[in-house]
This record gives sequence, C-alpha cells and structure tokens, in this order.
Amino acid sequence: MDRHAAHPGKPGRQYALPQPAHAGPGTLHADRRPPRLRGALNLAPRGRRGRVIASLALSALAGALAVAGFAPYGHWPLTLLSLVLLFAACGRAPSARWGIALGFAWGLGFFLAGVSWIFVSLHDYGGMPAGLAALATLLFCAFLALFPAAAGGLAAATANPAVRLLLALPLAWGASEWVRGWIFTGFPWLAVGYSQVPDGPLAGFAPLVGAYGVGYLLALVAALLAWAASRRGPLAPRLWGIAAAAACCVAGLALRDASWTTPAGPPTSVSLLQGNVSQDMKWRPEVTLETLRLYARQAAAVPAQLIVLPETALPVFESDLPERYRTALTDLGRAHGGDLLIGMPTGDLAGAYYNSVISLGTAPTQRYSKIHLVPFGEYLPWRAVWGWVLDVLHIPLSDFARGAIDQRPLAIGGQRVAANICYEDAFGEEIIRQLPEATVLANVSNLAWFGDSLAPWQHAQMSQMRALETGRMMLRATNTGLTTIIDARGRIAAALPLFQPGTLSGSLQGYAGATPYVRFGNGPVLALWGVLAVVWFALYRRGKDRSRTVAETATATLRQRP
Repeated sequence: MDRHAAHPGKPGRQYALPQPAHAGPGTLHADRRPPRLRGALNLAPRGRRGRVIASLALSALAGALAVAGFAPYGHWPLTLLSLVLLFAACGRAPSARWGIALGFAWGLGFFLAGVSWIFVSLHDYGGMPAGLAALATLLFCAFLALFPAAAGGLAAATANPAVRLLLALPLAWGASEWVRGWIFTGFPWLAVGYSQVPDGPLAGFAPLVGAYGVGYLLALVAALLAWAASRRGPLAPRLWGIAAAAACCVAGLALRDASWTTPAGPPTSVSLLQGNVSQDMKWRPEVTLETLRLYARQAAAVPAQLIVLPETALPVFESDLPERYRTALTDLGRAHGGDLLIGMPTGDLAGAYYNSVISLGTAPTQRYSKIHLVPFGEYLPWRAVWGWVLDVLHIPLSDFARGAIDQRPLAIGGQRVAANICYEDAFGEEIIRQLPEATVLANVSNLAWFGDSLAPWQHAQMSQMRALETGRMMLRATNTGLTTIIDARGRIAAALPLFQPGTLSGSLQGYAGATPYVRFGNGPVLALWGVLAVVWFALYRRGKDRSRTVAETATATLRQRP
C-alpha cells in the first residue's frame, strides 16, 4: 500500500505514516492499536469487525446446538461437539475479555434455546404482558449466560495454551455450573452432565460423582478433543489427547455394570395419577368439586398398594377437605392394603401454609412439606424490593412457608419413600438427605405452568439423574406430564403421554445401600476442584513471573544500547 495518504480534513496534503524500523518498501505499517483493543475487536490480530460478529454468532449457534443433547432429543454427541467448538475458540482467545464474550454468546444461545419456556409461564399463566414477559425471559437467560462467560474469561486469562484448555477450562466450567446451582437459591437446569443420562458414555460416573462431576468430565473430554483439534506441531500429543478422551468414555461405559445398591423387600404395586387439569381452571372454586371427583374416580379404578397424586392435585387446604372425602380416600387405601400419597396445600396454627404431600390409608397419616421453594412462584424474596411482582403475576398460593429441613422418608405402601415436590429433584445434594434410609424416590409436580414445551422432558431427565445417582427407582406423578416410572439405572420404564388424563401402573422395587454419591455428595468433586484450583493458580503465577522477568530483561537490554 502507498505509505502516503491525504491528511484528514486537508485535501491534497500528504503525510507519511510512521513505519517500524525494520520496514522496507512495500511493508504494511504496524497496527498501533493497543493489544487489548485489538483483542476486543478481532478474533485474530488481523481479523475485522465482521469476523468478530461472525465468531460470536457461531458461538451462540453452538450454544443452541447443545440443547439437542438433552431430552427429549437425546443427541448427547451434539452437546459434546458444542463444547468442543466453544473450548477451541476460547483456546485461541487473545484476552480474557474475548473469552468472556465467547462464553456469554454461547450461554445466551444455549439458554434462549433451552429455557425460553419461562415465557410461557410468565405470559400464558402468570398474566404478564407479552413484551414484559419476553424482556424478563431475555434478561433471565442473559443472567444465566454470565456463568459460561465467567468460565471463558477465567480460562482465557491463562496464557499457557495447555493449561488453559486442559486445566482451566474444564475446572472453571464445572465450578460455574455448581455455583449456578446454588446462588440465589439455585437454577441447575441444563447442567451439561444431564445430557449424558441415560445413554451417554459418562453416565456410569453419576453414582460416584453426581451430575456436576459428570458435567466436569464431559467438559474435560471436550477440552481434550479441542486440544487435539487445535494444536499445531507433532501428531503424537494430539493422539494422546484423543486417547485420554476415549479412556474417560470407556471407563464410564464400564461403570454402567456396577451395582451400588441391592433390592430390598418384595415389589410394591404402584399407580401414578395424571389428572390433566388446566392451570387456568385449577384454582377456580366452581371447578374444585369436579377435580376432587376426578381423582377419586382415578384412584378407585387402580387396586395398587401405593397410589400417587400430583403436586396440589386437590386444590383445597387439608383443613378444608370434606371429611367424607378424606374418609373415602383413607378407606380406599386400606382396601388395597396400602396408601395414597396426595399433593395438596397444608397450613399450621400460626397461619403459615405449605406445599405438601400427605398420606392416607393403612399407615398413620404422614406428610412432607416442600423445603426448596421457587422464588417468585412459591415465595417472594426481598418483599420490600419485589412486592410489585405480586401485582403483575397472578399466581395463586405464591407465598408458601418452607418445610423443616430434617424431614424423614414416609413409611407408606410397603416402602420408605423420599418425597420431593416440583423442582426439588433438580438438586441432588438435597435429595440424598433422606438416604440411605429411603428405599424409593417419589416426585410430585405440576408442570402445567410451562405448557407444551421442553420443560417437562428436561425435568424428567433430571429425575433420571437422581435415580442413577442414588441407585433408587424414581416415581414422577404430574398433573399434565411427564408422568413416569424410572428404574434404578435412570431409564424410563413407563410413561404417560403429555396433556392426557390417565393412570400409570407398574411394579416398584425398593433398594437398600448407598452409592458413593449418597455417602459423600458433591464433597469429593469440590475437594478435587479445590486442589486443581491451587495448581492452576500456581501455574498462573509462574507464567506471570516468567513474563515479568522476560520483560525486565528486554527493558534492561534496550537501556544498555547506545
């Protein structure tokens, strides 16, 4: 290019662009923008803004692709591929800012594709105006995208390519998912480990390390493959990366055959009821009587030892339940030699009310009240700040009290049942509180709030993970679906169609014993991450010190020149 150009604002006047000392005729002038600016604007030093936008768009598309690995699709290799693409891009990121941008774009595409059903809940059933519901959904997904953004940024701050890809990225990824699962009460939805249930090669690790451990291993496999694909130079290191990734998968496949728990006692006959009561009709007083009759008819038609009704199946407080109706259900359970487990709101003398299940039948009446409540759906955090939300959302019973944390399994239907309600089964560390005493798991839910979306399938997949982690069968009784019986290997043994009333009957086998995850929870994984974090920090400091030494040496050399 011509090194003479017209001066801005002064037509015809020429000026010479500054040239580096080594430049010769025809040499392009140096890019004198600060390195951080070049990194923020370009994927590569010579890239253009269009390439930046394309890279972020591709990252977002890769995030959306990852959703195909989860239920109902189950194409787990696509989730792995998505992570490989993201990690390879982060491995080339010239700065931490660029790592943050790539991670955020990936996360935004991932969560907009995966949890946009929140719009249905807010608009269709919460009564929020469409524009406000869309904005709230976008902001929520953007908040969730901050976690992969943090992982990308932390990893990209590491200069050494091998440390960045093989240590920093998997560690930061796993830790970010764990933090997302507890901060602000937690939202562990679509943690990548769930994509491995039930058929992924890493699912065999679930009884040992739980969902977050499986997610970390998946990120490690993705990092190894990204390292092999992007590394330049000899072939041998790349082959070692592929071999290590394959070894992780082979180990997971081998662990599938391990038996951590053993059958306990004779099987129990079970029936799960799905009423398919429309959410916009559920709490109307004129519909209450018909709802009570519906579930009474369904329960009377199935002679099972354990009959499970969905979350808040009976839309009345326990204290308001007609005595004749209560007696009829109790007699029904006794006639079958078992019990009914019924979802309904309960209250206490202090005026607090709870989202509960109660048992009626052969055993004395027992109850479990939900501990992990949904913010804004079941209770209002920081009422002074968010009180206006109750005026926008028309959600009945949106201020439940929290159940006692030390509740024990229910001795009903010949089993010891670890009951959990709605999205409590998304938190593996909370489910194991009732184990190993419990012989089976039972979840009751009302997913009518989310319409015909991905939510029921994704929720069922998390229940599959809980069954696999604990070595216990899981029962899921829901209002509109997905009502399922899940075996102790995390596979769906039977299910009812969505949005159809019906009963799902089968055989329920209790199990005794404890998997490593039941015994230790997330502790071993967190301890491993702590050790790896120390190693990562030490390597990071060493790299910083080495860079500082090189810079000081170069500066001293320049000063010594005449």
